[in-house]
Amino acid sequence: MRIVDIRETAVPLKSTLRNAVFDFSEMTTSVVAVITDVVRDGKPVAGFAFNSTGRYACGAQMRDRFIPRIMKAPPDSLLNKAGDNFDPEKILACMMQREKPGGHTERSVAIGTIEVAVWDAVAKIAGKPLHRVLAETYNGGKVIDKVPCYVGGGWYQPGKGIRELQDEIKSRLDQGYTTMKIKVGGATIPDDVERVEAALKIVASSANLAVDANAGFDRERALAYAKALAPYKLRWFEEPTDPLDYALLTEVAAIYDAPIGTGENLFSTQDVHNLIRFGGLRADRDIIQTDVPQSYGIAQFARTLEMLKQNGWDRRSVFPHGGNQMTLAIVGGFGLGGCEAYPGVFGVFAGFADDAQVENGYLTLPQRPGIGFEAQNHLYAVMHELVAV
Repeated sequence: MRIVDIRETAVPLKSTLRNAVFDFSEMTTSVVAVITDVVRDGKPVAGFAFNSTGRYACGAQMRDRFIPRIMKAPPDSLLNKAGDNFDPEKILACMMQREKPGGHTERSVAIGTIEVAVWDAVAKIAGKPLHRVLAETYNGGKVIDKVPCYVGGGWYQPGKGIRELQDEIKSRLDQGYTTMKIKVGGATIPDDVERVEAALKIVASSANLAVDANAGFDRERALAYAKALAPYKLRWFEEPTDPLDYALLTEVAAIYDAPIGTGENLFSTQDVHNLIRFGGLRADRDIIQTDVPQSYGIAQFARTLEMLKQNGWDRRSVFPHGGNQMTLAIVGGFGLGGCEAYPGVFGVFAGFADDAQVENGYLTLPQRPGIGFEAQNHLYAVMHELVAV
């Protein structure tokens, strides 16, 4: 049993969306295929993944360091003890050879994307959905069939006003979602407060509305938004500051009593540990949003969860960034708080299986082996091209 090839390509998003900090007009995403010599249904098993939206393609690091390290390793050194499947922990360790501690963002996305693709292959070889494999490995075998799911939306776009924002939210509620997250920070505070109040009229409860500032505020604006939004007691106020600005985040938490969500821009267990230790966050209400493929992958994420547990955090306080099939499987497998969704945005990388159903805010987990990309026709066509090369 061996990995015979690892291929990657960059795909442009071609999006006109904008948040408080940047637009997505130049955004690209790396797609990875890990091809094995294991045959299922007459075809070699291939595991797939992509670095979820918000980070540019990272193929250079993959080609220069991480793929060659895996391909040069003795095949048996990458297998589990039984020798009947690959061991993602060993493959992660292989990629981390000769890497200096620290400097996570330069490599964590590239490594994590490959590692998640390995997990897709592992689950396919086992003949199980990835969420079941993860539940058996990391969650005491507690397999669930559906997960809470909220919509990330409310983007700033040309010609999009209050009525269009309300129409967007109504359309998501009609699809079965109950909770919406909208952007703030790309307008003035009075205008954003108006948008929040308009959104609340549609979702009916502050517990069903979150806002996201995309870490775009300096101190003055972060504190001003915290004071302006505090009376609404929203589901959470996401990324009011750079998550590494612990002093400012502590100030925000001191005047914003409702939940704060942050951490999608952190890329290691050490970073998250420092966030909860020095950032003024509260384990009884705040939300951690680590993006798993962007932070070394699933095996390392398991260590992050264990660190959170040791510091009094429940894994149901973790809502990973990234509305895609990968995150859905991870949320279900680890039994986390919930999953994000991006219906209708980010092109082929948005959403879930073509036949996925949302009911009363819950999304049913797919039952096909692996992550389930094969049930996303447009995305799988991009991935399959890598195997066909």
